[in-house]
Amino acid sequence: MASGLATPMLDFFRRGEVARDVRMMAAQGAIAPRPLEQLGILMVLTTDSDWEVRQTAEETLKLLPGAVLSSFIARSDTPADIREFFLKRGADPNAGPAPDTDQPLIDTDESGLDLEGNTEEEKALTFQQRLASMTVPEKVKCASKGTREMRSVLIRDPNRMVAAAVLSCPKVNEAEVEAFAKMGNVSEEILRTIAMSRAWTKSYGVLLALVKNSKTPVALSINMMQRLNDSDVKKLSTDRNVPEALRAFARRKVVAGQQ
Repeated sequence: MASGLATPMLDFFRRGEVARDVRMMAAQGAIAPRPLEQLGILMVLTTDSDWEVRQTAEETLKLLPGAVLSSFIARSDTPADIREFFLKRGADPNAGPAPDTDQPLIDTDESGLDLEGNTEEEKALTFQQRLASMTVPEKVKCASKGTREMRSVLIRDPNRMVAAAVLSCPKVNEAEVEAFAKMGNVSEEILRTIAMSRAWTKSYGVLLALVKNSKTPVALSINMMQRLNDSDVKKLSTDRNVPEALRAFARRKVVAGQQ
């Protein structure tokens, strides 16, 4: 699967760095990321080292309607490894492609987030109070299905799997990603993931936030700077909050533009 779909959360499963309880949740279809990512995770789990996880993933795959599965396999953005995996399992290669959607194909978890409070503010407050005692599976669940307020907290979680689950949440929108890109206390891995996403870096606001964030890898920042307007490059050339290498590159770009 090395050449297939790449997302932070899916890569954790590929590398075998996910605890058994979270793998079991995913095998049950209780973690509900975007559809292609969900198919990739279930595919990985069918070869899991744990027999019960493998069997559970197989049973969950059987719950997916054949027509719906075939329509996703027919999409042009479906990686070849995922397509081949499901074609071997009987998916219709001639099905019409599914419409573009971020909604998961299956979500077997009906327990809810089990958070008290009626308003979003009350839920967020309760979440903050519970955070220290929450297990990783609970955090992953909140990251993938919770509120915007929950995601803004969990994107900074020291557990990299939890933070990755935030970016896999189908509810995450462009405004949230821009806010993440501005944060100085998120991991470099999160910033790198955002920077490598064509969908998210189509937004000028996300692009500028990444370049201005001192934690973004300099090589990525310099590459993205090529897409900034002259006014913002000029500001970067004197911005003491960005790395010197980036500031120097901006200065050279400004001088070149004046010649």
